[in-house]
Amino acid sequence: MQENKKFFFLSLFLSVMLASCGTTKIAEESGSEKNGQNQKTQEVSAKESVIPVSSLSLVFAGDVMAHSPNFKFTDFDRIWRDITPLVSSGDLSFANIEAPVADSLPWATYPQFNMHSEYVEAAIKAGFNVFSLTNNHTNDQSLAGIKATKKYFDNRPGIWASGLKEKKDGPLTYKIIEKNGMKVLFVSITELLNSGDSSSYIDYYPSGEKKRNILSGELKKLQEKAGCDLFILSVHTDEPEYIIKVTENHKKFFRRLIEECRVDIIWANHPHVVKFFEEVQASSFYTEKAAQKNRKAFIMYANGNTISAQRTNPKFTAPETQRDYTGEGLIVRLKATKMSDGSVILSDYEPHIITTYITPKGQYVIKMLNDEFIKTLDRAEVVNWAKYLSERKKLIEKVLSEKK
Repeated sequence: MQENKKFFFLSLFLSVMLASCGTTKIAEESGSEKNGQNQKTQEVSAKESVIPVSSLSLVFAGDVMAHSPNFKFTDFDRIWRDITPLVSSGDLSFANIEAPVADSLPWATYPQFNMHSEYVEAAIKAGFNVFSLTNNHTNDQSLAGIKATKKYFDNRPGIWASGLKEKKDGPLTYKIIEKNGMKVLFVSITELLNSGDSSSYIDYYPSGEKKRNILSGELKKLQEKAGCDLFILSVHTDEPEYIIKVTENHKKFFRRLIEECRVDIIWANHPHVVKFFEEVQASSFYTEKAAQKNRKAFIMYANGNTISAQRTNPKFTAPETQRDYTGEGLIVRLKATKMSDGSVILSDYEPHIITTYITPKGQYVIKMLNDEFIKTLDRAEVVNWAKYLSERKKLIEKVLSEKK
């Protein structure tokens, strides 16, 4: 009987202990589940709290050149009339000035260019307000041309330009642009010059590995010092002209600048023909801020000629001729949005193909290369241009759709 009582109390004790352990485990699991739900709720709330705080509309064109047929007609506003709505839609609109700007010197065409300020003023009137001044023709008029160009842009209100030094062997130049609540760092460099004359007054970094290492180090320090929201770099590339294929050399180099120097947008030019553009993942961007680990960057490998007279004799029966690619250009419009966590998102990429059309009077003007313009030419019985540009449009669309 006594043994039965002992057995009964022992069984009761074990049952209570097991029930207690089970309850504790359930409570722990319940608490863990609630903690997990709370964490998820907090993550969702954090994401929901990241909102846009400001934005910039950016427009990028290509090379602004002045051959003799371009400055023969003094109505320079006419050149830009048809693309002014697009250019002026940008808060910041970029173009590369492919010549010195020296009013005291004569107009000059290839191979040693010089343009006058009224030519640039027409582009500014169309909406351009940020200019790259570094390219292989920057020193075509020696030091006098460099100084005149710098003086003109330094004294032009509401305009930003970069690439020329105040003193010989001065530091890398840059511009800080504050617009719409955003801080933009703009740097312009060239990898080549047609001569070494006065190169120490230009942001010139030859394409060899040694100079690229120096450039990378300087850009990294500059970015850290500037504390900018957006870093835009213009590169006039050392590569063959008129070739639409993107070099592996520049693909690799540009990605290096994106990763090491935190460049957001690379805007390259030189070959006078359109190349493709791409958005790239910048996985190591700002890794100290979790919200910016997946930041993306944007590369334009070449936007071609915005205005020139390199296509003086269009090959109407052979539109695929290599030199004919110099008659088209690309204007890319995109949006940069600053978020409340400090990150910047690039989006809404809009490529617009343009063409240099020669009017019956011989003036070179810029037109939007679209079906509407082609139909207008056809209705006006300008059949040779209509057929030619229809094919040219297809060829440029093919370039943009293929990553070569």
